[in-house]
Amino acid sequence: MANQNAKGFKRLINACFFSIAGFKATWQHEEAFRQEVALFVITTPLAIWLGQTAIEKVLLIGSMVLVLLVELLNSAVEAVVDRVGFEHHELSGRAKDIGSAAVMLSLIWAGVTWALILL
Repeated sequence: MANQNAKGFKRLINACFFSIAGFKATWQHEEAFRQEVALFVITTPLAIWLGQTAIEKVLLIGSMVLVLLVELLNSAVEAVVDRVGFEHHELSGRAKDIGSAAVMLSLIWAGVTWALILL
């Protein structure tokens, strides 16, 4: 995170590059993220095709975006925990389990959203 003192437009540009680096790292190191991106790529055209109103389309696509957001945050938590150390610690395991639970909940939410709109 070079040049943290950047201001204005330069700070915005730096933030974009940091975000792209985050996407690249998650894609490279997290198989679950790659699977969820594949699911997003498949479901987005389906949402556009099957959603009858703009609101339905946004909800269908948004539920899948939520899964990606939660997976990114879970991956960040896992990276920090792994950075601290690989030895078993109850709190490390708890942090990873909680992140995993958040991903599962977002997937359930997406499934319920799709079911309620399409069924």
